[in-house]
Amino acid sequence: MNVSTPIGSDTLDQLDPKEYIIIKNARVNNLKALSVAIPRNKLVVVTGLSGSGKSSLAFDTLFAEGQRMYVESLSSYARQFLGRMEKPDVEYIKGVSPAIAIQQKVSTKNPRSTVGTTTEIYDYLKLLFSRIGRTYSPVSGEEVKHHTVTDVVDFVHSFEEGDRVMISCPLQVLQDRSKAQELELLLQKGFTRVLIDGEVHFVEELIAEKKLPKGTYEILIDRATVQKEDEDNKFRIADSIQTAFYEGHGECTILIPDKTKRTFSDKFELDGMSFEIPSVNFFSFNNPFGACKTCEGFGSVLGLDPDLIIPDKTMSVYEGAIAPWRGGSTGKWLEPLVKKGIYFDFPIHRAYEDLTTTEQELIWTGNSYFKGLNDFFQDLESKTHKIQYRVMLSRFRGRTTCPDCRGTRLRKDASYVKIADHSITDVVLMPNENALHFFQTLELSAQDQNVASRLLKEILNRLEYINKVGLGYLTLNRLTSSLSGGEYQRIKLATSLGSALVGSMYILDEPSIGLHPRDTDRLIEVLKSLRDLGNTVIVVEHEEKIMKAADEIIDIGPDAGVKGGELMFQGNLDELVKSSSTYTAKYLKGEEKINIKEKNRKWKDSIIVKGARENNLKNLTVKFPLKTLTVVTGVSGSGKSTLIKKVLYPALGKMMGTVIDESGKFEKIEGDYRDISQIEFVDQNPIGKSSRSNPVTYVKAYDAIRALYADLPTSKQRGYKPAFFSFNVDGGRCEACQGEGTVTVEMQFMADIHLTCESCKGKRFKAEILDAKYKDKDISDVLDLTIDEAIDFFEGKNQIVNKLLPLQEVGLGYIGMGQSSNTLSGGEAQRVKLASFLSKGGTKAGDHILFIFDEPTTGLHFHDIKKLLYAINALIEQGHSVIVIEHNTEVIKSADWVIDLGPEGGEKGGHLTYEGTPEDMVGLQDNYTAKYLRESFEGL
Repeated sequence: MNVSTPIGSDTLDQLDPKEYIIIKNARVNNLKALSVAIPRNKLVVVTGLSGSGKSSLAFDTLFAEGQRMYVESLSSYARQFLGRMEKPDVEYIKGVSPAIAIQQKVSTKNPRSTVGTTTEIYDYLKLLFSRIGRTYSPVSGEEVKHHTVTDVVDFVHSFEEGDRVMISCPLQVLQDRSKAQELELLLQKGFTRVLIDGEVHFVEELIAEKKLPKGTYEILIDRATVQKEDEDNKFRIADSIQTAFYEGHGECTILIPDKTKRTFSDKFELDGMSFEIPSVNFFSFNNPFGACKTCEGFGSVLGLDPDLIIPDKTMSVYEGAIAPWRGGSTGKWLEPLVKKGIYFDFPIHRAYEDLTTTEQELIWTGNSYFKGLNDFFQDLESKTHKIQYRVMLSRFRGRTTCPDCRGTRLRKDASYVKIADHSITDVVLMPNENALHFFQTLELSAQDQNVASRLLKEILNRLEYINKVGLGYLTLNRLTSSLSGGEYQRIKLATSLGSALVGSMYILDEPSIGLHPRDTDRLIEVLKSLRDLGNTVIVVEHEEKIMKAADEIIDIGPDAGVKGGELMFQGNLDELVKSSSTYTAKYLKGEEKINIKEKNRKWKDSIIVKGARENNLKNLTVKFPLKTLTVVTGVSGSGKSTLIKKVLYPALGKMMGTVIDESGKFEKIEGDYRDISQIEFVDQNPIGKSSRSNPVTYVKAYDAIRALYADLPTSKQRGYKPAFFSFNVDGGRCEACQGEGTVTVEMQFMADIHLTCESCKGKRFKAEILDAKYKDKDISDVLDLTIDEAIDFFEGKNQIVNKLLPLQEVGLGYIGMGQSSNTLSGGEAQRVKLASFLSKGGTKAGDHILFIFDEPTTGLHFHDIKKLLYAINALIEQGHSVIVIEHNTEVIKSADWVIDLGPEGGEKGGHLTYEGTPEDMVGLQDNYTAKYLRESFEGL
């Protein structure tokens, strides 16, 4: 073991907290009185086996203390509204900076939260468009303007000194009054003169006349002269203009005798339309004023789905492309189009996708020869009192992009406000890399530049960081809840960089997850820039590239769980490779290798997805071999998750009747999918949210353990049933703590205190239940064992051991039997699910399950990836098929079949760039995955 920074107690006490973050004797979770001094303002990587204690050190100790110190600094009144923070089990921590944790979890399911709002870019965009945006009429394309008092005053003072000025406005006669009554009211308001066709008349004289003269009446508000240096005169003219606008209901007329007459309006109108004056709320879809009235600010509506109406766009109208018009009673709607199409030159034999936009639109609108789809569905709507028509309508309805706001959630007239011919709608629908280019090349007038310079600086700053972390393919309109864990983490990282904090402590949880090796290089630049701003960046990571870029590496081990929690090494990469013998060092030196594949498996059956067009997929046709390990890879945003999670999984699941999720757009699925008896999506969601759920109950091993204890002589004598050994139900559990083992005492202004239950002393069960012992251990002692220890303890009890072995095989031998599920990481939860399938074996003879894994190497050390690959291969040996979405080159190398999407992310992605064996892929030249895979093969 080599530790470059001395960690003796005396030395730790002497270190300067201004230069180091000092942790002494941390005992959180499995940490064994770990002491470490982390240099400040450096990029530090914390690594080690899964479960060795990395997260316990970084998040449960360091971040928890940073948060607690912040909360403790607040008043007792403020603290009651914040989460209670417990002090980590540590002797002391010195030199802690304000802590910011950026974790994998997408913490929002809010349907209104977008990339734009999360990064705060949208807040600046709203301000920008409300301050310098120009409104253009959708009718003429002319700019909509309204005049202010200042505009009119400037017009008056553009004339020569001494020129006479008459300020007037139209006389507005209300419906329930006569002109004479209006004149009497004018007199009462203090106006003495009016203009009739330009001639001055006294109001008193007009009232005295029996018959009022005909003509255009205007109120003469004021008469003055142009005096450019006289401030009082300027105020008087401005006041008169304000009065004219009020009395003239928005209109004011300026007459310069013998020179000009001009009418001004303070109404925001053009082409007979009235427009809203842009404001911040006008561009806010979270505000009733700015939200689209059609979709109420959600961006989608329940309406007719064109993709359900015309599902196969490679078919022609004649072949039956229009699904609702295929035969039966509705087939009569198609006849006029087929028979009379020749009269208006409509190509009925051409594929729908090859029709021009006008021809496609014609199918919907119809013409004098035939009625279109719009008329057809209106006809159906009129007959919805009959159930068959309601059923037919429901078949063609789906969540579709709102037609008014194009999915941007904003009211339609917000798109009339533009900057450089682009509305806010256009900007949020652009990929971020295009939006960055737009703002970088934006040219503004000097006045607009002065107003917008600070806003543009903030927008550009944040967009640059989003592109640096490899998310240039996302749009600002993208829902936050639809992002992967890795994407969400990098969005939060870009937001933190954009806010330019200094002197902080950033703790990141595997930021390289979901990143192609190409994008990892960009991420390293971002982490370094965060460090160079003056922050301490602590990264829990297994990625070799990030270790190479780190200033300091902290390796925790030697193994996982109870065998971990010790500081094995601290220093730089060279020192780790030269002088350490940890698992990390062995894999970096090449002494240990992950690749376990002997040769590619031969296959004959496959599933073929044809015409996948969801999101950015470009009409893909992809082949998935069965009873093999297939890896789907490609740069971030290339369409991997869309192809698997939105097309393949829901489409196959619907055929089997096990999935109700809406599937993405595709033409059809061919091949041997009928051979599959079940489809399982093994993600990283928690296996149980309750504190009572644990891995042993999940893999059904606890049922056999309870049965064993109920079969003991003591249990039989006392009549203990298996349920008595459960802490979930009444019977044998301790009723004082309801089987939790701890009792929570609420403290109003402090963290809640969790005390060991006095009744059962934390054992969870009643004392008499603990009299039943197997090999001198009661049921509580069994729950305190690790999986590894339990396998040895229950040797010979195959019913139990066979259920527990898969947990050991997937590298989870270190976790506790009774460990709460909500303490497991995402990677651990995924492996527990994998173990539960392994423990079922082949379930029934001839069963063929298709397993889909989404980034299963998340949170895994090299050593754990090797165990994972053994477990996945065990599933294939049992006769199942496995598809993995993955970027890890070691996993790609171990695959039988590789599907690579690209070449870039976002709009430039969605193409099939390669499908075949990894060995053949190495020969590709212009392929990012092939380049990094080649380096991996050369390392063998």
